[in-house]
This record gives sequence, structure tokens and C-alpha cells, in this order.
Amino acid sequence: MPVKPFPPPQIPANELRPSRRWYATAGAIAVVLIVMGVVIGAFRFNKAIDSVDTDHQFANGDIVTLRLEPGSEKSIWIRDQEFGPSAPKCSITGPGAPRLSDPGVDVFLTRDETWNPLYTIDVPRAGEYEVTCSSHAHSKYAIGDSGGFFALAGWLVLAIALPVLGITICAVIVLVTAFRRSRHRKQLLAERYGSGGGHPAHTSPGPGTGPQ
Repeated sequence: MPVKPFPPPQIPANELRPSRRWYATAGAIAVVLIVMGVVIGAFRFNKAIDSVDTDHQFANGDIVTLRLEPGSEKSIWIRDQEFGPSAPKCSITGPGAPRLSDPGVDVFLTRDETWNPLYTIDVPRAGEYEVTCSSHAHSKYAIGDSGGFFALAGWLVLAIALPVLGITICAVIVLVTAFRRSRHRKQLLAERYGSGGGHPAHTSPGPGTGPQ
């Protein structure tokens, strides 16, 4: 009768190293970074679309009273238009020595208006401050956050990069874990069953070797 082949030897999965828990760790890292990216993107997008209070615009000579705290990151924005012979000027008064500084380049868009930051407001202590602006044109101003759509673009890059990083880290951990477990399995097979990784061969008695 033909001899049935022996089934390939098995190594219990829990004996292999690294542990399969590394697969769960890889998945958890991917999920955390993906969720962080989504949360950051959604938060910054919602903040950007409401960054300028265009419902409360003010004109040249108007005095606007603001309650501000240090680090509030507020700016004076101006509606895009022809400024005339000179740029608009604003001033701020209040406790301490508040100042207006260069806001850099940014933009805020509504359905039919474009707004640009004019000054960043920097206050030394919490309190009420008065802001007024003037120009030779019929300018319109509004108070808003320091970041507009340019700042949003930078945050969106981060929001996209985090999920990509999470997926990449997950894939690397999974591949490395699978490779090392496979190598460890071959090592255990060689130690227990010889270099061939199988059961010892069974030989039939040769002629004349049986009992006499």
C-alpha cells in the first residue's frame, strides 16, 4: 500500500514572535492618526469659514469696542477695494500698551466679497479696547481671527498628512511583523524537525532484514 504523506508540521501561532498583538497596534495607530486628521481638518475648516465677522462691519471713523485677552489672535480685516492715494490706517487704545502689527498675507472669501487682513491685534492684558480706522476711500472693516484660507491650506496639508502617515506606519509594522513571524516559524521548524522542516522519514525493511 502506498504510504500516506505526513501533514506538514504546525507551529502554534502563539509561539511565534513578534506577537500578533503588533497587528492590533498597527491598526490602532492608523485609526488614531486618521481620526486626528479628520478632526483637525473639520475643525480648521469650520473655523476658517467663520474667521471674519462680516455681519458686524464698520466704516472709517467708527469706534469699535472689543473685549480682548493676551493671545486672542484677533485681526482687523478690510474688504478688498481701491484704497485711494494712501493705505488705510488703524489705531487701538486700551489698558497697557496694545499694538497693531503686520498680519502677513491671507484672504477670506464670501459669496461676493474678498477680505484681507490689515493688522494683527496684540494686547498685553485682558480688558476692553477701542479700535478705529480711516482711509481716503469708503473702506469697510471687520474684526476676525488671524488665520484665513491661506492658513487653512496649511492645516489641510497636516490633516491629509496624518492619515497618510498612519496608513504607512500600519503597513510597515504589518509587513515587518509578518516577515519576522515567518522567519521565526522556519527557525522553530528547523530546531524541532530538522533542516527540512518535516517529519523524519519512515523506511521499509530491506530484503533479508526481516526476522529469521
